Amino acid sequence: MTLLIIRHAESIENADKYKGFYQDPRPYNGVAAHRISRSVIGLTPRGFRQAQWLAEVLPEIVGTEPHIYTSTYRRAIDTAAIALPNPPIGWPRQTTLLDEQHYGDATYMTKRELFETYPDLAEDRRIRKHIWTAPGGGESLAEGVRKRAAEFAALAQVELQASYTVIAFTHQTAAVALRSLFEGRALPEILAKERKEKMPNAAILHYKLRDGRITRTATTIPPI
Repeated sequence: MTLLIIRHAESIENADKYKGFYQDPRPYNGVAAHRISRSVIGLTPRGFRQAQWLAEVLPEIVGTEPHIYTSTYRRAIDTAAIALPNPPIGWPRQTTLLDEQHYGDATYMTKRELFETYPDLAEDRRIRKHIWTAPGGGESLAEGVRKRAAEFAALAQVELQASYTVIAFTHQTAAVALRSLFEGRALPEILAKERKEKMPNAAILHYKLRDGRITRTATTIPPI
């Protein structure tokens, strides 16, 4: 069966990143910044159009009884609600396994502010981004995010083996971790490609369960 990994549609943070949220100096503390990121940030008008585009293309792919998961962040939840307005009863389900990387006290800090505040973390953030652990209760991509992704991958594999289609509405960092697991690629390799061409908002990564293995079959990019 089919597994779809979908990055949420464009959010206000994506569109206004360096004019609004990444003010220097940041006007709020890390706890408040993370709460804003998780619970407040919604979609832009373009994001709504991207989600409506998903609503047009997904029915032909997912069938009538997909198992739909979202992160616990508003922008992923809103994308799923627009993209699949008539889901099966009991779906979608929110899970922290698909959440954005938790940046802790560094949430919405500019690099200048981050490096001056936490100089001991600067080298990892610059050179070894996958192992950089966000200060103040945050997590690294290599351990925290990838560990959560591995739990979701195991869950998805069980459901695919039971012949369900699985859809995951998630974030760029979680998608990177899932790609690393499913495609057998190192995180630095995927991050290097992401620096050149980041996974677009509302993009769909298609996977299939074949001979007990999940393999990438296609990518669909929104025209919007």
